Amino acid sequence: MNERMFNVGKIVNTHGIRGEVKVLRISDFEERFAPGEKLFVVKDEQSIELEITAHRMHKGFDLLQFEGYTNINDVETFKGCKLKISEAQLTELQQDEYYYHEIIGCEVFTTAGENIGKIKEILSPGANDVWVVKQQAGKDILIPYIDDVVTEVDVANKKIVVELMEGLLD
Repeated sequence: MNERMFNVGKIVNTHGIRGEVKVLRISDFEERFAPGEKLFVVKDEQSIELEITAHRMHKGFDLLQFEGYTNINDVETFKGCKLKISEAQLTELQQDEYYYHEIIGCEVFTTAGENIGKIKEILSPGANDVWVVKQQAGKDILIPYIDDVVTEVDVANKKIVVELMEGLLD
């Protein structure tokens, strides 16, 4: 499969005995895990296409069940595997919306032009995402993705400009 694939979650465990898996979501799209949607589980460098037959939330995790996988033994080997979608399955985004894969790896600059590091991951703790910036030296910086802080996003050139609020670099 030569098509680019994008992470939407990770199977962290099985749930119960009827083939459900517990998924840590890496996607903001609710419909991504709707029954009838297709995902790929990546196991030993192989992509296995799966169709979702059931979805429910449980203690902050998505619980999914797949067509033809009705027993815990069928899904036990998926533990720790990533769930991906193909490039063709990407949803069209609104202006000022971005996919995680477009943001991760971007260089971050202050409005004064100082390079403060590169985005290494995105956290989704609540109302807004938090971008984790890896500095050349020192601790990671947590940048809230809000209009007051993130002033420019240029995914084509992998460059982000931020207005540092007091205390962000401390």
